[in-house]
Amino acid sequence: MREGPRIYNLFPILAGPLSRWRPHLERAAGMGFTWIFVNPFHETGFSGSLYSVKDHYRLDPRLQDGTGRPAEEQLRDMLGAAGRLGLAVMMDLVINHTAFDSPLVREHPDWYKRDATGQILHPGAKDGERRVVWRDLAEVDNAGSPDRDALWNYWRTLALYYAGLGFRGFRCDAAYQVPAALWRDLIGAVKARHPEVLFFAETLGCAPEQTLETAGSGFDFIFNSSKWWDFREVWCLEQYDKTAPVVPTISFPESHDTPRLAVELGGDQAAVLQRYAFAAVFSTGVMLPMGFEYGFQKRLHVVQTTPADWESPRWDLTGAITAINRTKARFRALNEDGMLQPVDLGNPQRFGFHKRTRDGREGVLAVLNLDRTRAARVRVPPGVPTSPPLAWTDPLTGTSHPVTDPGEMEVGPAGILIVHPDPKFPY
Repeated sequence: MREGPRIYNLFPILAGPLSRWRPHLERAAGMGFTWIFVNPFHETGFSGSLYSVKDHYRLDPRLQDGTGRPAEEQLRDMLGAAGRLGLAVMMDLVINHTAFDSPLVREHPDWYKRDATGQILHPGAKDGERRVVWRDLAEVDNAGSPDRDALWNYWRTLALYYAGLGFRGFRCDAAYQVPAALWRDLIGAVKARHPEVLFFAETLGCAPEQTLETAGSGFDFIFNSSKWWDFREVWCLEQYDKTAPVVPTISFPESHDTPRLAVELGGDQAAVLQRYAFAAVFSTGVMLPMGFEYGFQKRLHVVQTTPADWESPRWDLTGAITAINRTKARFRALNEDGMLQPVDLGNPQRFGFHKRTRDGREGVLAVLNLDRTRAARVRVPPGVPTSPPLAWTDPLTGTSHPVTDPGEMEVGPAGILIVHPDPKFPY
């Protein structure tokens, strides 16, 4: 069984200089994560935003170790420390824009989109009814640049450089805003030389057709929108049905772009853990940002966050997250975007789905109690295979118990159980 990626998002300006990352890497490895995702670490432009990259080959001063050593040496040290802990490292690859004050704007003016007066265009996005424009960014014209060959070669060379340095993955920011042909070119070039390198597409907020077109251009994984699902509307399952045959997905309970879940759920520790457990069960891969395990409340900020924002732990969920990750690793059905079918548990406060591997040979039943105040008793619903005999596992502890007749189990407030064939019997 190939395990899906379990990703710990190390937010660089919260962690500080690369030389101080080791405790975070050790904690991630200890919790059973297999990947580290690092947001942009390059030199930034005037705004100081991590996503406003000025120089792709220089290290942000906030992350330097103070020795004056080249960025390459400092990055190699970090990658070596991660590798010795069994962690692969994924970096953000941002190729749809640069900082407005990047030297590339001056050196390669034809690489950028411009308005009718010849001024650089700034990318933006809809925020409700208003449009937000990021004036610290310059929008790259990957599709229509008259110097397209040189531009694409720049991105290809950049990805090959960092793959050669030892990065084993690229999280591609706003991947749907980049031509699919460019992704095919870039991904093909990297995999020809580094076949082990994986590409992860960030496609949140785009139309399903855009998601599928982007996924089909060579990506190994995409991130899905299950974080915003209420377990009642049908959109999430519809998205799953469309993407599962094409590309595996990664779920997350919160990200560097969202409020902290501990705040959103009013400090309800059980509900926070349920959302992480659900994310781990629902998709091939799972991700969480640093600080989630301690109930941090300050939202991560791509400009303003500093190491001084490291908070006193509200709680310590490292043990429960470790157990969830181990449970995920244990069942093949939890490491694939296989066949998924919701089941009726007879109460709108209970939610369940039967998930099978793509070959149909293995399966589990996930049962969630959406009531955050009271425990619930749930029976194994009709249609779920009961031969061989079933057991249930609490992913928060990793403990398993046989399902006894009449097949009724108790699920705690905001709890989750995984029902599966009893390991004492062959599947």
